[in-house]
Amino acid sequence: MGAIDTEAKAYLSSPERVADAFNYLMYGGRDIIKPEELSPMDTTAVALPYGNGKRQPLQKVRDVLKLYSAMKGSQAYYLILGIEIQNAVHLAMPVRNMLYDAMSYAQQVSDIAAAHRKAGDKLDGEEFLAGITKDDLLMPVITLVISLSSEKWDGATSLHDMLSVKDKGVLSFVPDYKLNLITPADMTEADFDKFRTELGIVLDCIKHKQDKDMNWMKSKEKFTSVTRNTASFIKTVTGFNISLEGEGDVVDMWNAWENSINQARMDGEAIGENRGIQAGRNEGELNMMTAIRMMKENKSFSEIGEKTGLAQQRLTELKAML
Repeated sequence: MGAIDTEAKAYLSSPERVADAFNYLMYGGRDIIKPEELSPMDTTAVALPYGNGKRQPLQKVRDVLKLYSAMKGSQAYYLILGIEIQNAVHLAMPVRNMLYDAMSYAQQVSDIAAAHRKAGDKLDGEEFLAGITKDDLLMPVITLVISLSSEKWDGATSLHDMLSVKDKGVLSFVPDYKLNLITPADMTEADFDKFRTELGIVLDCIKHKQDKDMNWMKSKEKFTSVTRNTASFIKTVTGFNISLEGEGDVVDMWNAWENSINQARMDGEAIGENRGIQAGRNEGELNMMTAIRMMKENKSFSEIGEKTGLAQQRLTELKAML
């Protein structure tokens, strides 16, 4: 697992950012899902497919997985919310996510069946075969893909996109699976402003990470006070040349970029000056060696001076040393 993957999972696992991402996806940024209504779930999905006589389990690891539980009126409301993080387009993402979701549903069925067995419930007929009753209900699973790339998502966004048959009559009998996507390249400034956490700032920076300079953020006030944690994640995921030195919990992104540019310029000038001094020394040593060789060949001072550029006095000093 690379540094970007590790840091991205840690950053996007916070309940505040998970709630923010799904509020953007499902409610246009309205504050419906609260962070305190989210609880962590085991990101390792294990399922035993039905009719699998060998009982060979399937195992997949999700990037982020949360249980959303809230009260809607007098009714309890449960959702399983998953996030998959992509640094690049995954051409089989619809199938991959469909498998994740299917395994989550299979796990729920297995857990319900296990609960019935533990309670000593007597199930007959079709309920015995399934391990669940007609009253048992499953929690919906919603998986969101967040792209960390500045490129547009040009891969399939649904299962039907991946199928060889395009006949609508045939496809009407094939259940489709559609991706839920957040892709910075397709977002507008108004979209970024719908986020209540700094996730919107991160996505804005990702969209512009191929830009030659940072002028696009210069007049945006939201970049003047970014938490150091977010600024560090932005630097990791975008490669922005920003300086995070100094104290305090917040960073002015524009100033951080300018400071890095100025420091790089000064470092470059210092390197150039040092190289120039060394080059001068090397050239001087070469000229003296040439002059000594020509003196041994009994060349005149005028010839040696023209060849090496050394002054008459310096040549006299060299001659005295031989």
